[in-house]
Amino acid sequence: MGIILGFTDLKVWQKSHNFVLNIYRVTRDFPMEERFGLISQMRRAAVSVPANIAEGFRKKGKKDKANFFNIAQGSLDEAKYYIILSRDLGYLKEADPLLDDADEIQKMIFGFVKSLY
Repeated sequence: MGIILGFTDLKVWQKSHNFVLNIYRVTRDFPMEERFGLISQMRRAAVSVPANIAEGFRKKGKKDKANFFNIAQGSLDEAKYYIILSRDLGYLKEADPLLDDADEIQKMIFGFVKSLY
């Protein structure tokens, strides 16, 4: 593991940022009627994950850091629900890779929080 100077050096941030990029890619093909509904909600939840990791990175106290990582976990679960819903509505054919990525990120966040204590 290299020196971590900023949040962009964290593997969990890198993985979650890539997750956001993938969410943006797949939602481009959703029906336009979902533009202000499911697309917006799904993107917002996904973006919240690396954003909260970034914000928590600079926090000094363990409790503050853990709080932001906990928010990231909640947003990730929310994004997972939107992926499932999108699949079930027929908007998303390949949900499994996104769900697998989300599960991996979830484990990484859990490990990071656990390492704080």
